[in-house]
Amino acid sequence: MVLLLAAISAAAVVWTARHGYTLSYGDAEAHLNIARRVLDSRTPGPEQFGTVWLPLPHALMIPFVMRDDWWHSGLAGAIPSAACFVLAGAFLFTAARRIYASAAAGWAVALLFALNPNMLYLQSTPMTEPMFAASLAGLLWATLWFRDAQSLGALLAVAVASNAASLTRYEGWFLIPFVALYLLVVARTKRHAVLFGVLALIGPAAWLAHNQHYFGNPLEFYNGYYSAQAIYQRQLAQGIARYPGDHDWRRAFEYYFAAMRLTNGSVMLAAGAAGAFVALYRRIWWPLALLALPLVFYVWSIYSSGAPLYVPHLWPNAWYNTRYALAALPLAALAAGALVTIFPSNMRLAAALIVAGGVSAELAFMGEPVCWKEAQVNSISRRAWTHEAAVFLAANYRPGSGVIYSFGDLAGVVREAGIPLREGLHQGNHPYWEAAITRPELFLREEWALAISGDAVATAILRAQRRGPHYELRRRIIVKGAPVIEIYRRQLARPQ
Repeated sequence: MVLLLAAISAAAVVWTARHGYTLSYGDAEAHLNIARRVLDSRTPGPEQFGTVWLPLPHALMIPFVMRDDWWHSGLAGAIPSAACFVLAGAFLFTAARRIYASAAAGWAVALLFALNPNMLYLQSTPMTEPMFAASLAGLLWATLWFRDAQSLGALLAVAVASNAASLTRYEGWFLIPFVALYLLVVARTKRHAVLFGVLALIGPAAWLAHNQHYFGNPLEFYNGYYSAQAIYQRQLAQGIARYPGDHDWRRAFEYYFAAMRLTNGSVMLAAGAAGAFVALYRRIWWPLALLALPLVFYVWSIYSSGAPLYVPHLWPNAWYNTRYALAALPLAALAAGALVTIFPSNMRLAAALIVAGGVSAELAFMGEPVCWKEAQVNSISRRAWTHEAAVFLAANYRPGSGVIYSFGDLAGVVREAGIPLREGLHQGNHPYWEAAITRPELFLREEWALAISGDAVATAILRAQRRGPHYELRRRIIVKGAPVIEIYRRQLARPQ
């Protein structure tokens, strides 16, 4: 099974890389560059993990991202994603085999997960969904192991999987009390459940401490300047319409279910629903409950305005965060595996292949994977200006001359231009960034400045013109549907 999963994964990674889609998601570009800047930075160290995104995915990328060619191509971020995809499939296979006492059911579940084209695309990129899937599947397997073995080793495995989930995505935090409650029910020694609770809080506590130490606010990731909540409030202040589902349970569920159909397919959801009835009839409830919790978390997040999700056939007819509905894939796959068990033993393997083949056929008939389409549609203009700016800088930038820019999408220009991140100055470089932005006449020394028109760097350049260094606009890049990109170069002598 592991070899098959690895072969499927590798084929998808190669296909994605050859077609240039590895970094189509803006988040993929950001994850890759955050991992790189932890060591390749003017101020390297844990602060470079930032505050909004949890650190484990970036930590897993670090051993690969320091190789320049893998960083430039994005392969450094795809390697750990692909490895986690294989782990997720293997854990689901093992868990399903234990749950249903059937290897054929395990094959069905693993294939249903592995052959989903949306998950295959995401595992070929530096995205966090495959990493969370591995953590969730590992958590399921570990809880079942503990239920049967009641051993300290199994309990430690549950705690490790829980911390992996809670250091990958915030829905991992949501799982902790439910897992603790389950362990309290099944543990013959109740202090094991208490021990899990203590161990499971290590990840969240460490992240709160990180935010407090580096940003002076333990909840900086939740309510800080770059948090989803703060960004949404600034957008509302600018007059945009509220997200669909914002404090509307019906629409929150409607949009999430619509995204589930796009990412998983109607046949998969139908098979999962039918299989869930079979599993519940046989009193198999914990695996379904655990794997359903991320769905509850996302609907709740949409309702509370923490996670906007758009689908192309519902207002405002856009593609955004549709991939969040892939959280339903492990649940649907595991539930559908129960259908195999209604067949005689000698027919179960054939039934597994038929179920997996039917679901895959529908997804193939649907055409372009929605997650790939989402990444492609939302990145056309960004990739265009990134490439144009990178070509210009690569042709004119001298090693060591330095460039100031706001970290985010602009970091993709630096990566594509082949400029080490340590030669850049961005808002993660405290206190040098603040000094250069607030007093550019004294502290702005970089030869190059890369700015989005009107941002902090562009403002600092204008302020510096009065009493400090003079920067000449060398290139202005205008792409339809994108902000104006400006590239400045410092002049050695002030113009008379």
